[in-house]
Formats: sequence, structure tokens, C-alpha cells
Amino acid sequence: MPKILALHELTTEHKNMIQAAAPGFELITSKIGELAPGMVREAEILLGWSSKVEGEAVAPDSHTKWVQVWSAGVDKLPLDAFRQKGIRLTNASGVHSIPITEHIFAMILGFVRNLHHAVRQQTNRHWDTAGTFTELAGKTIVIVGVGQIGRQTAQVAKAFGMRTIGVRNSGEPSPHIDVMYKVDELTKALSEGDYIVNILPLTPLTTHIFDRDKFAAMKDSAFFVNVGRGQSVVTDAMVEALQAGKLAGAGLDVFEKEPLPQDHPLWSMDNVIITPHKAGDTDQYAERVIDIFLDNLKAYTQSRPLHRNVIDYDKSY
Repeated sequence: MPKILALHELTTEHKNMIQAAAPGFELITSKIGELAPGMVREAEILLGWSSKVEGEAVAPDSHTKWVQVWSAGVDKLPLDAFRQKGIRLTNASGVHSIPITEHIFAMILGFVRNLHHAVRQQTNRHWDTAGTFTELAGKTIVIVGVGQIGRQTAQVAKAFGMRTIGVRNSGEPSPHIDVMYKVDELTKALSEGDYIVNILPLTPLTTHIFDRDKFAAMKDSAFFVNVGRGQSVVTDAMVEALQAGKLAGAGLDVFEKEPLPQDHPLWSMDNVIITPHKAGDTDQYAERVIDIFLDNLKAYTQSRPLHRNVIDYDKSY
């Protein structure tokens, strides 16, 4: 009997739903540290991923045909080995649309309403009415990477009365985006933004895409939010822009090096909001991943193509 190996905790309801969708499969659940030898190698489907299972999953005699990861990003997975082995890969894209969008606006609104300073003053029990306060209505947001999260972000931005600019590879229009640019027009798009939001996946083309030239193209009054990948930003260039007043502020959830070193200058900047790579966290996470997995599992067991969140190895996303 073919096996599905789940590397994450599943509720009884989740297990029952998986078994109902794939009655001809044996479902096995195991923590990474408790895997028996050969368990990964024998599984046809992996629900979850860890670098610790890579050796068995891509071994010549491995039965693995499909991996459903628990994350949206796949840049840390052995994509070339998967391609050579013929393993299909699906991710959790779409799971994060609501929490990351809300996180983006938590950072932007914190900056707009000076909440990051207020929290620091509260810690010091200091009543301080200084600071600049503004509004989002009428401002322009540039969303770099208009996928599911970008579309959700644009929709919320419209509710605030903002003008929306999008950047995506295809340049194709998207709902709630007023103007769409291609990636090779990024510099022009950045020059128009009051708020710049990076949601790009990490690929060879997006690594260090936000360099000195890109930060120089932004308005001195712009606020930069990164919830994409830390490696898409040249950190030193961003720090220089912040220190020189060429960038008004930043909301950062991801970094080139994580955890962010304790002696890094970003920690002490009062125009920077830092969160520890938690923008996508939500108590609804597992439910949404399982929903994606079940849709594809039903197709898989009927020998139909997977249709949700299939990774294109040529694009690395």
C-alpha cells in the first residue's frame, strides 16, 4: 500500500479527511526526530519538509513522487534534485495572504500614527506628544511581487483610499492595482511610492534586487516594508539610506542573516520596526495548508494533474 508521511502534527479531523480523500494510501505521522530508518524513502507523498529528510527523499531508490511543503517559500529546498528525480512540489502559497497583509498594514499604520515611538515611550513611562502624524488616504503604495498576498494587500490599500502600483514579471493587470509595471521597470515604480512593500520570492533574479540604486530611486519620505525574503535586499545599502535620511523608515520581518545579530545597527534605529520572521503566522495556518493538500490529493489519487500551488522549477516558485 502506498504511503503518505506527514511530518507535522495533524488533528484527528485532518487525518480522517486525508484518509477519506486517499483510501488506498496508508497515512503515517511522525516528528522529524522520531523518523525510523527508511520511513521517508518508502513514502510516496511527503506532507511537510525538513533538510534532515533530503537524503532519503531524493535517493535513487526513493518512492517519493510528491512533496507538499508547509511554507510558501521553496528557495531552501533541493529544487534541482527534485526536478531530476521527477518529484512534484507544491507549496502553501495563499495560506499567508490574510496574516501577512495584516502584518504589512500593522507596520505601515504603526509608522503613520507614530505607534513605534509611543510603545518605546510607554516602556519608559514618558509622556511625549512629539512626532509626525499623517494619513494613508491619497498616498501611493508600491507592491513589489503581485501574487496572492500582493492582491490581498492591494484590496486593503484601496479600502484606505490609497493609489496602488504593482510590479510583477508578466506586467499583467490585477484587481485593485491602478498601474502595473514589469520587474525591469522597478526603478520607475519605486520613484512613485510613499510606501514600498516587498513580497518577492527569492530566486536568482530577485537576490539583492533592492540595491543602492533602488533605494536611491525611492522618495526620501518613503517607508519600506520587507515581508518577502531578506536576501532580496542589500542590507548595508538599506541601512545607509536610513542613516542618511534617504529613506524615512522601514518595517522588516525578514533579514539576510537570521536571527538578526544583536550588534546590528537596525536594532537601535528609532525609524525601524522589527519583527522576527513572524508575518505569516496565524492560528488558521494548518487548516489552510490541509485544504490545499486535500484538493491536490483528490486529483492525485484520480491520476489527474495537481492544480494548486505547483512549483515551476524553471522559475523557482
